[in-house]
Amino acid sequence: MTALASVGAARYAGRRVHRVEDARLLAGAGTFVDDITRPGMLHACFVRSPHPRARIIGLDASAALRLPGVHAVFTAADLNGDVREAWYTGTGNQVPDTPRPPLAEGEARFAGDPVALVVADNRYLAEDAAELVEVDYEPLAAVADYATAGASEGLVHQNYPGNLAGQLAGAPAETLADAFGAAAHVISETIWEQAVAAVPMEPRGIIAEWSAASGELTIWAATQAPHEVRMFSARLLGLPEHRVRVITRDVGGGFGQKVMPLREDMCVLLAARKLPAALKWTEDRQENLIAAGQARHEHGAARLAFDDQGIILAATLDHVQDVGAYPTPWPVGTGAFVGMNFPGPYRVTRGTFSHASMFSNTVGRVAYRGPWAFESLAREVVLDIAARRIGIDPAELRRRNLLAAGEMPFTNPNGMPYDHMASLETLEQALAILDYDGFRAEQAAARAQGRYLGVGICCYAEPTSAAFGYYATEGATIRIEPSGKVNVYVAGGSTGNSLETTVVQLAADALGADINDVATIQGDTAVTPFGAGTGGSRSGPMTAGAVGETAAILRAKLTALAAHKLEAAEPDIELANSRAGVRGDPDASVSYRELADIAYFQPYALPPGMSAGLEASGRYAPSFPMLWATATHVCTCEVDLTTGAVKLLRYVVGEDCGHMINPNVVEGQIAGGVVQGIGGALLEQLAYDGEGNPVATTFMDYLLPTAADVPLIEYGHVEVAPGPGPGGYKGVGEGGAIGAPPAVVNAVADALAPFGVTITRTPLTPAAIVALLEEAGA
Repeated sequence: MTALASVGAARYAGRRVHRVEDARLLAGAGTFVDDITRPGMLHACFVRSPHPRARIIGLDASAALRLPGVHAVFTAADLNGDVREAWYTGTGNQVPDTPRPPLAEGEARFAGDPVALVVADNRYLAEDAAELVEVDYEPLAAVADYATAGASEGLVHQNYPGNLAGQLAGAPAETLADAFGAAAHVISETIWEQAVAAVPMEPRGIIAEWSAASGELTIWAATQAPHEVRMFSARLLGLPEHRVRVITRDVGGGFGQKVMPLREDMCVLLAARKLPAALKWTEDRQENLIAAGQARHEHGAARLAFDDQGIILAATLDHVQDVGAYPTPWPVGTGAFVGMNFPGPYRVTRGTFSHASMFSNTVGRVAYRGPWAFESLAREVVLDIAARRIGIDPAELRRRNLLAAGEMPFTNPNGMPYDHMASLETLEQALAILDYDGFRAEQAAARAQGRYLGVGICCYAEPTSAAFGYYATEGATIRIEPSGKVNVYVAGGSTGNSLETTVVQLAADALGADINDVATIQGDTAVTPFGAGTGGSRSGPMTAGAVGETAAILRAKLTALAAHKLEAAEPDIELANSRAGVRGDPDASVSYRELADIAYFQPYALPPGMSAGLEASGRYAPSFPMLWATATHVCTCEVDLTTGAVKLLRYVVGEDCGHMINPNVVEGQIAGGVVQGIGGALLEQLAYDGEGNPVATTFMDYLLPTAADVPLIEYGHVEVAPGPGPGGYKGVGEGGAIGAPPAVVNAVADALAPFGVTITRTPLTPAAIVALLEEAGA
């Protein structure tokens, strides 16, 4: 017998284990959709409308079809009629969804709307052929501005009067008249946020291969949710779900844009059944910017009532968002959540909201990292405005109103049930890391020298791991191979969020295995159990639950088998470092490899009644509706009054995301979101002109933050008593992108406070800042 290396399993959760993905990704050895080739594979390119809105009079593809190597040009007449069902599992088929034709039919509704699909031997030929397709358009007046769409004579969709996609509201505003009437201070401002794009490093991509002989469809997709792609594709084509296989390898960023199949994916799927070989479509960057979806384009009229001590008495938000021409999915749900969560992590007892989603002749709205994040921008910017008008420091105003861990649970006036949040604690931690008082002294000294520094704060409450409907469960299968090595099968959907490393750490802990003995298989619906994929900051807690449920079955089997082999009592068996040993007897142990040999090859040596093999499947169904994370972001900056340039100086995050599975992964997720949020506050804008034409179609026009724009991000972590999630884990994927825009906006506003500048719009480009100073007479 070999001695057990240590007593008790080595704990990998909470450790900065190196990411298992890095070796292949940093070496350029990843496998993305564009790396996949199939025998005789054909390539797709879309003919897109150059007009924001136009009637399609006719289409002539004869010149394109004469090119050698061009196989087909599909139009709406060829594909749209083949659609069986086109709804998403996450929203279900009971919501009043919006139109979603694969190809534009009768009318093009935004510049970039796919009108035809060209199929050729290669992408270059397909692009050349697309240029030869002649489309006869009758340009129409576009509904370019969502904010005035309700009063527009034109309609984006004829069946939606007033261009209203949908609306929801809380209690009537009149019910709060007494609170606002008695308030010492009422602060009202309308906050505007520009349209941005997700711009993942890898644009969208899909390959669809139809086998007529077997009636099977195989799909390679850049997706965050392989099983959703399978279910959607089966419904779309009217196929049995078990005849559809989706394979996802590496995905170069998703951010919500790749959760659900969009219209181009529908076209490829529909066309594949009409072709003799696999069909690939890889989006280029210009297509991604004009047709992959917009986010954040919205405004809200916010009202906060305070007593004479700065205590919030009531909060309301009237919110309107742009959903473009073809939003995915139904946009009203997340839009209404903006209003529902507007009170945020504050002790607000009275409030209400209204929400409206408006169509426009621009690219459709899609999910983007914290689709409800506008609530934090509106609330936190107005809080800073209120602090200046009331005469209270912004940090102190928050301190007086933030919920503390000891006040949980707390239900906000719009029905959001907060629990296990440490909002006040994250504020105090972040302020301490910054040395807030020290910065205020530095700021005063700098102003005396003609330099203008500012500090901005954002506190938010982030719903993670929603556990209802489509997202209600998560599954895992674990197999200890005959070699004693461990393979963990989960649905996957990793898009750079290190789900592989997370699963390996969780499984090693749950099984008492050496981490080097554990691997994971993800992203293939033929072999992985159903899972909802990556989205809504759910992967960590939900996967932890699934791995824990499944590993418990195998642990029991390993324990019983080892007890039988070692002639010991089961309660005395310990599992650690891929070995089972007897407590108190260092000479009595057996390796997982030895146990696997018995389980697979010596069934006669198994304990009575034990089945052969070492494989189990389990499914986690949590008891909670969601897990609430919270954080405080504090940013400092310097503004050049002459040029309007903003230089970020320090960036601090105090984060409450529960127990961390891997701090490197957690902080990487925070950092990625913060950088995107900085871009949204200062640089990025998916802009359209007054007629609805896109004017940001390349990275010359759509500006992204670089390493030079982002300071070193400093982290603090607060962990309250373990919440209801497995391991005390919470989600963390979206928080950075939620907290950064308000923190940056408030830092700039604080720097410009001596000039009486009030900021209510983003992005804060140099030109915008100079204009604000000029308006203020500075």
